Amino acid sequence: MDDTDRQLIALLRDDARMSVVALAQKLRVARATVQNRISKLESDGTIVGYTVRLRPDAEPHRIRAMMSIEVDGPHGAEVRRALRGHANVVTLHTTNGRWDLIAELRADSLEAFDRVLTAIRLIPGISNSETSILLSTYKL
Repeated sequence: MDDTDRQLIALLRDDARMSVVALAQKLRVARATVQNRISKLESDGTIVGYTVRLRPDAEPHRIRAMMSIEVDGPHGAEVRRALRGHANVVTLHTTNGRWDLIAELRADSLEAFDRVLTAIRLIPGISNSETSILLSTYKL
């Protein structure tokens, strides 16, 4: 990956719907160059998909939270597998420091959120967790 690829990815992160022509103009390269680079980045697995980002207030009744999770030593793979398969886990990250994993959670109500927390805390191999509900978002 070179600087042009990194610039292309940065532009796509800002607006994945930007036309190939507009991307080529911003990068000062030919349209075919942009098309070829996007195809290559997709085929080699660097770009794995495109998504929609919503304003935080677009889903006003949605509960969002970050859960810090401590895993018993030998159970990391099983815990990650269980969390990746959980419908309310939006993102999952390994970390260093006190916590082993950080999971972004979403639920439609406080009652549903309570059920999600209970279910996650019962996953074998999770020894401790701490959850913070997200109140306001200032940057996506």
